[in-house]
Amino acid sequence: MKNTLRQVFQSGKFLVGFCIFVALLLIVFLYPIFIPDPPLAILGQGTFFPPGIYVSTFDSINSQTIYTLNLPDAAARRIDTRLNDQQRQDIKDWLVLDGIPADQIDITNTAQLLDLWGKNYDPNKDIPGLTNAKRNYYQRLSVSLQGLLLTAGQIIALPNATTGALEQTGAVNQSDYVNIGQVANVRVLPLGTDNFGRDVLTELVRAAGVSLEIGFVAGIIATLIGLSLGLLGGYVGGFLDDIIMFITNLFLVIPAFVLLILISFSIGQESRGAFTIAVVIGFTSWVWTARAVRSQVISLRNRDHVNLSKLSGHSITHIIVSDILPYIASYVVMALILQISSGILAEAGLSILGLGPRTTEMPTLGLMMNWAMIYQAQILGKWWAYFPVLLTIALITFSMNLMNTGLDQLFNPALRD
Repeated sequence: MKNTLRQVFQSGKFLVGFCIFVALLLIVFLYPIFIPDPPLAILGQGTFFPPGIYVSTFDSINSQTIYTLNLPDAAARRIDTRLNDQQRQDIKDWLVLDGIPADQIDITNTAQLLDLWGKNYDPNKDIPGLTNAKRNYYQRLSVSLQGLLLTAGQIIALPNATTGALEQTGAVNQSDYVNIGQVANVRVLPLGTDNFGRDVLTELVRAAGVSLEIGFVAGIIATLIGLSLGLLGGYVGGFLDDIIMFITNLFLVIPAFVLLILISFSIGQESRGAFTIAVVIGFTSWVWTARAVRSQVISLRNRDHVNLSKLSGHSITHIIVSDILPYIASYVVMALILQISSGILAEAGLSILGLGPRTTEMPTLGLMMNWAMIYQAQILGKWWAYFPVLLTIALITFSMNLMNTGLDQLFNPALRD
């Protein structure tokens, strides 16, 4: 056993895949310890907040320490933040539709662009070709541009306790800065929020854990069923083998994923928990394991050591467990790895179709993809809602396939150097 393990971990492909997989497992187990936030807790009152550091505006204004920094590019950076290249082009498009020649509009000249916008934009104008959504967008854009070029500070005023009239209590100059470490409420969202305003990173880590659980349960069930039927059919043979192969061929006629869709649909949304989906995946994906194990056992059942065990009067169970199973153990491990990977992909496919686990308990990688697709994250360019999910699925399946390839090269005589 020690020699086998030493050989396994000397395989470069297996070692790389194993390290990636262990790193993912460590993140899944350790992240909730340090950040125990509920994965489906709604943080943002809105959809698809971009990744970044979020600071309470109220607490930053009322911070005890204000620093004055004479940064020459402060105004330019503030303008670039509030007026990006796409918004500049959108303003130009509206002005062109309003009748202003395109050659008179310089989108790099902020002052000229805002002057043209202020003189010509009217939310009540009927511009041909503009949808209601686009009109609403331009109205929001116009509001956000107000006071963009002002150099004066912002006045802070509070109502008088007696008269109720506003009284100036301070001012915030454009050169005033706050140390982010001294602001009380700061939240880092490395991957932003999803369509429901939930922290994508927290949701992703928990979803990866649930998907791995589904994969492990489905893989173990499929491997046990396939191994048991393959061992019995391959060793006993005869009528029992004919029955097993008949059942196997029935499952082969109907594609496994189609059968999985039909069963999941018949269960119903409220009854589809993560464990239920894992069991369904396991019971529909054992066929190729059973056929492969059967072929391995047929080649082993007439070996000398097996015949000697028969002559010694050992039972069928003893012969299968002691004389046949050890010779196919490496193949069973490889089959288990592939079944786990296939289970994770099957759950993702089901959830994208809306037939995965119910959405009210725990997220899965497939459910996150489903939510991103429903709210058109890929169309709106909100990459953080779906790309990290795709990357996580790819890393899990890539690492497991690397481990399987490394084991195959080690134990398969045809591939051995």
